[in-house]
Parts: sequence; structure tokens; C-alpha cells
Amino acid sequence: MADTFSPEERAAMKQRSKEVRTRKGRTTPDEDRAEVLAMIADLADDERRLAERVYAVVAATAPDLVPRTWYGSPAWAKGGKVVLFYQPASKFKVRYATLGFSETATLDDGAMWPTSYAIADVTPEVEQRIATLVERAAG
Repeated sequence: MADTFSPEERAAMKQRSKEVRTRKGRTTPDEDRAEVLAMIADLADDERRLAERVYAVVAATAPDLVPRTWYGSPAWAKGGKVVLFYQPASKFKVRYATLGFSETATLDDGAMWPTSYAIADVTPEVEQRIATLVERAAG
């Protein structure tokens, strides 16, 4: 029988399990923020630059969202629930980074709307689009 999950997906699930065990009352928002910043600092140059810009836009747009890790990726939460996350391309060996939104994000727009966006570069226009999405998602 073929494996259902890729090695990268299995690693992400293990990271999530570790995050849940660690977070149960034993981490503070400052510790979570430091972990996210360390995770971003460890990325390759191009991915680090993208992640740093996403982090800066989210922090400026929705300072009430709390940085934390989610499946081993930088994420931002409100009320303990992840609202959005940044997934580096190298995480799953894919072509582009992803900015994704969870079901708690308030992006609803009719009967259908996107919940993730490919990011190849962070230009001023992309930063504005991210800011608009983050503002809506954070409610």
C-alpha cells in the first residue's frame, strides 16, 4: 500500500503534535513570537525576505493577532485560533510560498472565495493586498 502522506506532510504533522504538547499552558505570547522569528530567520534568503515582509505587514495591519507556529510554519492567531499562516515553498518542496487563511478568517464573500494565495514576491502592491486580506480576516 502506498503512503498516503509525503515525508514533508508527515514531518508537519509531527511538528503540529509537538506544538500542541508544548503550548498547553507552557508558552507565552513572547515565547511564541520568538519561536516564529527564529523560524523565519532560519529560512533561505529569498524565503526569509518574503516571510519577513509578510510578518511586518501582519504586525502593522493587525497587531492584535498573536504570532505562533502552526504545523511548523509561521502563523497568527486570535483568541487562540489560527487565522492565517505563511507556508514557505521549501516546507513542502513546492514552487511558491503560500499565505493561507483558516476557517476562522472572516474572508467570506458570497458562496465561494479563496483561502490561500501563492506568493512569488512581495512588491508594494502585494503588501497592500496582504494588508487588505489580513484586515478582513482578523475581523
